[in-house]
Amino acid sequence: MVPWHHGVREIMPTDDQAHGPEGRTTAHPGSKDPLHGVTLEMMLGQLVAIYGWEEMGRTIRIRCFTHKPSISSSLEFLRKTSWARKKVEDWYRVTKARSKAP
Repeated sequence: MVPWHHGVREIMPTDDQAHGPEGRTTAHPGSKDPLHGVTLEMMLGQLVAIYGWEEMGRTIRIRCFTHKPSISSSLEFLRKTSWARKKVEDWYRVTKARSKAP
């Protein structure tokens, strides 16, 4: 009798295949999740490019967006603060959905 896991290794991606640089999960073409494969740093960069720090500070009232804002200070805060990270992720989802709308 063949063990249940026989052959799983052949169909499961290796760590090198499943993760991109710095251990980030790479996007799969069929994924419907707009956050799939997108790092927090990538989200912030795109939101800053679209809205700028001033608008980001008005939309999400957190100090790292309003006082000497930077990607690095924002990443540090958002990685520690789940409620703020969720707001950024939700805003990113809405932004992506709007950009795809006709």
